[in-house]
Amino acid sequence: MKVLVIGSGGREHAIVWKLKQSKKVKQIYCAPGNGGMSRAIKCVNIKADGVKALANFASRNKIGLTVVGPEQPLAKGIVDEFQKRKLRVFGPEKRAAQLESSKVFAKEFMQKYHIPTAPFRVFDNITDAVSFCKVIEYPAVIKADGLAAGKGVIVVDNFKAAGETIESIFDGKRFGEAGSRIVVESFLRGQEVSVMAITDGKTVIPMLPSQDHKQAYEGDKGPNTGGMGAYCPAGILTDNLAQQVRQFILSPTIAGLRQENINYRGVLYAGLMLTEQGPKVLEFNCRFGDPETQVVLPMLKSDLVEIMQAVVDRRLDKIKKFEWHKGAAACVIMASKGYPGSYKSGQRITGLQHLKNEGGYVFHAGTKREQNHLVTAGGRVLGVMGRDTNLKGALQKAYRVIDQIKYEGATFRRDIGFRVLDKK
Repeated sequence: MKVLVIGSGGREHAIVWKLKQSKKVKQIYCAPGNGGMSRAIKCVNIKADGVKALANFASRNKIGLTVVGPEQPLAKGIVDEFQKRKLRVFGPEKRAAQLESSKVFAKEFMQKYHIPTAPFRVFDNITDAVSFCKVIEYPAVIKADGLAAGKGVIVVDNFKAAGETIESIFDGKRFGEAGSRIVVESFLRGQEVSVMAITDGKTVIPMLPSQDHKQAYEGDKGPNTGGMGAYCPAGILTDNLAQQVRQFILSPTIAGLRQENINYRGVLYAGLMLTEQGPKVLEFNCRFGDPETQVVLPMLKSDLVEIMQAVVDRRLDKIKKFEWHKGAAACVIMASKGYPGSYKSGQRITGLQHLKNEGGYVFHAGTKREQNHLVTAGGRVLGVMGRDTNLKGALQKAYRVIDQIKYEGATFRRDIGFRVLDKK
C-alpha cells in the first residue's frame, strides 16, 4: 500500500526508514520531508499543519495509511479530519492531543486520575503567579500551557528568576498565545527516562525505554533544546520500575481517557522522572519523541506497519508483544552553532556522499537541497545513529560517522550516555 508520513524532522526520517523495511509498503510519501529523505522517497510540498491540503492529498492518491509525526497537526485536529473522510490515520484525535497541547489539561487530568506527577498550581495572570512564587521552595518549574516547540519549560532557582520568567511570559509574550496560562510546579529530582507506548485506546504496549539529553552542552549544562542525543534501552528503568510505569501511569492514563470518552489511538509518550518515591510524569507527548524515535525504532524487530494497522483497527490485543533486537542504539544530534538560540542556515554539508557508515545511519532533520548540494536548514541538522551489541559500541559507530561529516558551525555533544558509561 501507499503510506504518507507527515513532518520534516529526524523523527519522521526514522519512521520512513522503518516503514520502508515492511513488505506491506509499495510507496512512501513524506509531507513536507527534508533534503535527506528526498533521494529515497517522494517528498510532497505541503506543510505539516496543512490539515485540509494533506487530507485532500491522501484522498486523491489513495493513501492506505497516514502517520502523523509532529504535535502541531495533531493539536489542530488532523486525525479528526482524516477520520471524517474515512482515511486510515495513525495518531490521536484533537481532544486526546490535549495531553500534550495543554499542560494545564494534562496536569488536571493526572490529578483527577491519581497519576503520579509533581504538585502544581495554574495561573492566568502575573499578580497571583508572582505572589505564589514568594512562598514556594526552589528550584521550581514554570511551564507555558500551550505548545512551545520543546522550549516552554523553565527551571528557576530563586524568586527573582521566577518573577522575571513569569513577566517575560505574560507581558513579554515570550511564548505568544501558548503562554496565556502557566503551570508552576515542584522540581522533581532523579534521572529522566522516556517511555513511548503504543495504544489503540484499550490495549497499551510499552516500547523499549530510552534516555534523551536535553541540555545543549556536555555534562548536561546550558539551555534546554529539543534533544541533543539519546540511547536505548535505558537500563535505569529496571523491570520492577517498568512494571510500576505500566501499572500506575500508562494503564490508568488510557483508562482515564476512556472514562472521559476520549478516543486515543497512536503513541503515548511519557517523559518520566525516576524519583525516590517512584516514577513520576514530567510531561506527556502524543506522538513519537525526537530524538528518542531515532534509537527506539532501530531496536524494533517487529513490522511497524503491522503494529500501526492493528492500532487503527483497534486489535492491538492480537499482538501480544513486540520483538526487539539485542544490544543498544545511540543517536547523536549534529546541530547548528548557536542552537537553541539564533543560528545560520544554508551551510553546505559535505562528507555524506562517500560515508563509510560502519553500522551507523544518518537521519536528516534540518537539511534541504539547493541546486545539487545539501545545506543546513534548521537548529538540529542531523541525527547520527549507531547500533551495536552494547552502548559503548553503538556510540563509537555514531561518532566515527560524525567525524566524516563537515559543515561550518557543526556542534554536537561528545558525552551522550555519560551517566551509564561513567559508572562502568
